[in-house]
Amino acid sequence: MNTLVAVPCMDMMYTKFVHSLFSLTMGGDHEVRFVESSLIYDSRNQIVAKAVDGDYDRLLWLDSDMTFDQTMIAYLHQDLDAGYDIVSGLCFGRKPPIRPVIFKECYLQELEGGLLNPVSKRYEDYPRDMLFEVAAFGGACVMMKVDALRRIVEKYGRMLYMPIPGFGEDLSFCLRAKMAGERLWCDSRATIGHIGLKIYDEQEWLRSKNDGS
Repeated sequence: MNTLVAVPCMDMMYTKFVHSLFSLTMGGDHEVRFVESSLIYDSRNQIVAKAVDGDYDRLLWLDSDMTFDQTMIAYLHQDLDAGYDIVSGLCFGRKPPIRPVIFKECYLQELEGGLLNPVSKRYEDYPRDMLFEVAAFGGACVMMKVDALRRIVEKYGRMLYMPIPGFGEDLSFCLRAKMAGERLWCDSRATIGHIGLKIYDEQEWLRSKNDGS
């Protein structure tokens, strides 16, 4: 089994991410590829081309602002071994209010005059510690079979992450995957940490005093 580990990024990454990445035991043959671009969707589309043209069985997307451990990749490999083709880990946004980046609903609603309205609904009451189907997910930690990726490419070409108006590049991919007949899953056992920055100033100090912390 040959896995392509793809890291779309700009020109820097967090040391905690690098530590997480090099702490993983991948198993089988694998290649880690960093693709730099000021446009993340461009980096992702470059990876799509490399994956479908190469001799890879699986593609693992990892964003460069995430932390994770060995259990994450083990669960995702187990899911694909069991016959699931596209599975996300459980990731969370880093801006309050903190919410999971998985969705119960994600579609384009047709309005009068042919206009399309993007609709998405977060999956906040998700099942714990299990695999479950979702309408969409963020692109921070996703493993997929390259054969499934090729099927989507056959229908929509290689620009799978080109943003659809109203959606980011990750939800745009999910829309295309669903319309190509693929099913999307999340494994809530495969948890991921999202690295963020916090400013500690007088307001934060006063807030912590009022909270009693």
